[in-house]
Amino acid sequence: MFKGILITRGETGYLAQLQNIDDAMLAEGDVMVRVDWSTLNYKDSLAITGKSPVVRRFPMVPGIDFAGTVIESTHSAWKQGDCVILNGWGVGETHWGGLAEVARIKGEWLLPLPRTFTARQAMSIGTAGYTAMLCVLALEKHGIKPEDGEILVTGASGGVGSVAILLLAKLGYQVTASTGRVSEADYLSRLGASSIIPRNELSTQGKSLGKERWAGVIDTVGSHTLANACATTKYRGAVAACGLAGGMDFPSTVAPFILRGVTLYGIDSVMAPLSVRQEAWSRLERDLDIAKLDSIAWEIGLSEAISAASELLEGKVRGRVVVDVRR
Repeated sequence: MFKGILITRGETGYLAQLQNIDDAMLAEGDVMVRVDWSTLNYKDSLAITGKSPVVRRFPMVPGIDFAGTVIESTHSAWKQGDCVILNGWGVGETHWGGLAEVARIKGEWLLPLPRTFTARQAMSIGTAGYTAMLCVLALEKHGIKPEDGEILVTGASGGVGSVAILLLAKLGYQVTASTGRVSEADYLSRLGASSIIPRNELSTQGKSLGKERWAGVIDTVGSHTLANACATTKYRGAVAACGLAGGMDFPSTVAPFILRGVTLYGIDSVMAPLSVRQEAWSRLERDLDIAKLDSIAWEIGLSEAISAASELLEGKVRGRVVVDVRR
């Protein structure tokens, strides 16, 4: 038996509960991991609260990422005692995830815990930080350099936004943070944002083309925010879109793309191939200021994750939520 959050759907409705789970219920896989740390992400919160149809199979243990130690393996790449991390691959949606003391998964989904990070630090980064790194890589590969101008980060006080600011600032970029919580201005400035703008400057219907301002954009919001970001990106600039907290719609026109040559990159962290994941985590080891990780991470126990999920969806949580599954 092990403790975990189990989501069920039946005659009594949709329910997420912390409970004891029999090992026999574990999902199929060739590696069993003792989970040491997990996280609470936006997608996990949707799964726990049932606010969106994230969970595709029932019952389900949520948690799209985790860090832990291999306790059993029949996969050639892993042996007992190996320290590993997992991000994405449908875990917490179609395959049992990391918000439990034990996980059984496919060995090809795992990466070794980067040597630079402890398991807790790796989860302070988590899927959100790994996604932020993928966005930064997209802007770099597009050819955007610090001297090209401002980089806009939307949803800046969230997990992806917080890590994106840390990365961009260390790499020498001038970062403008867009947030719905202007009370977090000091926090965003400490991360490295040089200026802060309120969310409402971007979150309502705008023009097809606006004044050119951004050399590049990392957008976690979608909807009008993404449309306005594209409309105000400089000629031949780039926008990396990785989130939909503001909605899945994209109320824009083709004007930014055919009149200014703006490129819109879709960033997928869930099914990214191994080589992409390895590059992202390698760059996180090199470019992330570990000393500042504690300032973006809020630690909770597994028993607190269900109540914290609602707070996260209500925008009351900043940065990353790290879950100690042992308490």
